[in-house]
Amino acid sequence: MTPPAEDSRADSALAAPPPQCPAHAYGAGGVARLYGTAAETDPMGLYEQLRERHGAVAPVLLPGDLPAWLVLGYREVLDVARTPSRFSRDPRLWRAAREGKITPDHPLTPFSTWQPICAFVEGDLHERWRGAINDSLARFDRRGVRRHITRFTNQLVDDFCTSGKADLVHDFAEPLPMLVMTQLLGMSEEYGPRLVQAARDMLKATETAVASNEYVMEALRKTVARKHADPGPDFTSWLLEHPAKLTDDEVEQHLRMVLIAAFETTANLIANTLRLVLTDPRCRANLAGGHMTLPDAVEQTLWDEPPFNAMLGRWATQDTELAGQHIKAGDLLVLAFAAANVDSAIRPDPTAPVHGNRSHLAFSGGPHECPGQDIGRAIADTGIDALMSRLPDIRLAVAESELTWVASLVSRHLVALPTEFTPQAPQPPAPPLLPKGDVPGTQPSSSSTPIPAPDAPAPQPRTSWWRSLMRRIFRR
Repeated sequence: MTPPAEDSRADSALAAPPPQCPAHAYGAGGVARLYGTAAETDPMGLYEQLRERHGAVAPVLLPGDLPAWLVLGYREVLDVARTPSRFSRDPRLWRAAREGKITPDHPLTPFSTWQPICAFVEGDLHERWRGAINDSLARFDRRGVRRHITRFTNQLVDDFCTSGKADLVHDFAEPLPMLVMTQLLGMSEEYGPRLVQAARDMLKATETAVASNEYVMEALRKTVARKHADPGPDFTSWLLEHPAKLTDDEVEQHLRMVLIAAFETTANLIANTLRLVLTDPRCRANLAGGHMTLPDAVEQTLWDEPPFNAMLGRWATQDTELAGQHIKAGDLLVLAFAAANVDSAIRPDPTAPVHGNRSHLAFSGGPHECPGQDIGRAIADTGIDALMSRLPDIRLAVAESELTWVASLVSRHLVALPTEFTPQAPQPPAPPLLPKGDVPGTQPSSSSTPIPAPDAPAPQPRTSWWRSLMRRIFRR
């Protein structure tokens, strides 16, 4: 990629940072750094500045001042995502990597090192690996998965319900997805707390990201070895026995992909949806009045605050053009989902509600669209509903202006969500839901029912948290 300062089409105005931005946010030739304080403090602000200066596709610098293109436009993101013949997911095409600029300890190594997973290949191999993922995910029973989510939600709430206060990021939004996913993958629950820390560290692209990645892989290697000896009704065993005949390494790498993607997206989705429900009067009124369901609130959050604000990456397979920018073969493209979701070309009023509209790009698009998005949605809406049923008067314990976020290269998440509520007693131990010998979360035959999209749930009776929500609204 040619920096704007050296491009014959660039004018002098593009060679200097905007006056409202600190100079260290920009590198040589006035190209914006997509890392560091400025990018992590206000990524959306940076995206809009870049859109204003460059349009739908902007030149940026990644850690180590490696050049890349940031795709900001909705239609352009879809164009890139849907045309693997021009923009491949195979990182071996990356010119910077071929030139030796991505060292083993580089923070982007866990994201850009080729691995035998469906996310990094195209064509027949992609269809084979992706088919194994889709078929295995489809074997989960919707009701069984939701029972797991409710059980783990109650366990987490029992840990803090007597205190009358909780940080819903650290006490709920982060541990719940990892507890559910380790269960679905057939992993030991003891891995959960450390896996949360390792996953966060990897996604921040820190200096210890490589070591964190190794911890995750070691846990998965042990799980695969155990499932060879003692298979069960879980995602790992189903991948091992799939007709696609994945190798152990292929299974381990796909487990890593599913585990990390599900954790980050779902933890952020839960935290952001809870913030919306607890702080937005319009959302509270719509929920209380029946004009919005909890799944509607989840979709609104996916539009406004997608779990991944940007994602590496696509690599150009040939010299091409995108939104007036000349992309060279081997260039890296970063897809800015958060910016695309508020593109005025498709969303003129970003404050308007988008109930029932799933055309956001929170889960990308095209052949590499997230395969487990409905499990993420189920964890979010089932977990939040169970939480608020247990704690119907839960409320934010600080002013909304005191909430803070931390952003990395690919994600932005709440640091904390302090809440308070009337102390409650823990639930008594629940009796087994199924007869001995049955396993919750699966059906006994290979014709298990896939998890349907929860966009059209059957009407549910108002629970106590709905009544409490209505009372709080009408007391205002």
